[in-house]
Amino acid sequence: MRNRRVHRLMLAAVLAGACGRSPADDGGRVTDYSAPRALDVLGHDTYLGFTGGLYPGGSNTLPAVHRAEALRRLELIVPRDTAGKPAVNGRIVLLSVGYSNVAQEFCGGAYVNCSAPSFMGQAAADQAVNHTTLRIVNGAAGGQVASLWDDPADANYARVRDQGLIPLGLAEPQVQVVWLKLANIGPQTSLPAANADAYALLADAGEVLWALRQRYPNLQLVFASSRTYGGFATGTLNPEPYAFESGFVVQWTIQAQMTQSAGGQVSGSRTGDVRYDVVPWFGWGPYLWAGGATDPLAGWTRADFAGDGVHPSSSGVQKVGRMLLEFLESSELAQCWFLAGRTCG
Repeated sequence: MRNRRVHRLMLAAVLAGACGRSPADDGGRVTDYSAPRALDVLGHDTYLGFTGGLYPGGSNTLPAVHRAEALRRLELIVPRDTAGKPAVNGRIVLLSVGYSNVAQEFCGGAYVNCSAPSFMGQAAADQAVNHTTLRIVNGAAGGQVASLWDDPADANYARVRDQGLIPLGLAEPQVQVVWLKLANIGPQTSLPAANADAYALLADAGEVLWALRQRYPNLQLVFASSRTYGGFATGTLNPEPYAFESGFVVQWTIQAQMTQSAGGQVSGSRTGDVRYDVVPWFGWGPYLWAGGATDPLAGWTRADFAGDGVHPSSSGVQKVGRMLLEFLESSELAQCWFLAGRTCG
């Protein structure tokens, strides 16, 4: 088994500017903001030297080369039998991977007995959703931080197989799409420090993508979301600015996948090897932190969170569930497998 954790030991010397740009490189205009603004609003402006935008270069538009690879992968998403072979009566599995918030937002139950406000609850009631060949399974669980998903031998994968997939007559070769949210407990160092927790999470992201590929050989697309707004947090579990900064992890991983796949450097990369032919395609799902608002509170209220200000309340679950449902129903990268009466291959 390949040991990818060695990459963490290679990240001590981090050049902060490598993922951003100078705060004063725009004709003298002040572009740096120490107070977070949503990435999709920040755009070409910067946060502590790091360029905003959901995608590289301050853009919110899926880059053409990355889109082309995703469209190529779409053709491979077809109903498959438990051995992974295309089959008319096969299944396409959409799986969630992550920690407690993910489990609550995606299902609210263990695997399939989901609450009505959750994504799975809303999807089950939506006639536009593919209820024939698509199977939606919650794999996320409480306390399952990034480091517990970064090795294909991690117990999480056996748990998902034995308790989530097999009882439904499903198998790992049928998992073809993942919704991913990663986090670590109790971050302590923010950007732009060389040992910022965002860099540790970035290393985890690359390892998790590799582990997902080992467990799910037909996995084609991974849609990632960063955390929801963390300004209401009452403790150190995952407050601001760490919730906001987790958005950069998604942006940077996308950049790494594009750069490496175009022949850029792999050795010493913070993510490890995330080329298209090594791991699944990786891109944004719904951006949850502020939903495009300049005010981080817009779209989120204290009532959307439980007592700790971190985990979602019922209304918070409903909002995230709705955002994910709308994303999958509207995205050209999801409609052919997520909506009823469509085919991809």
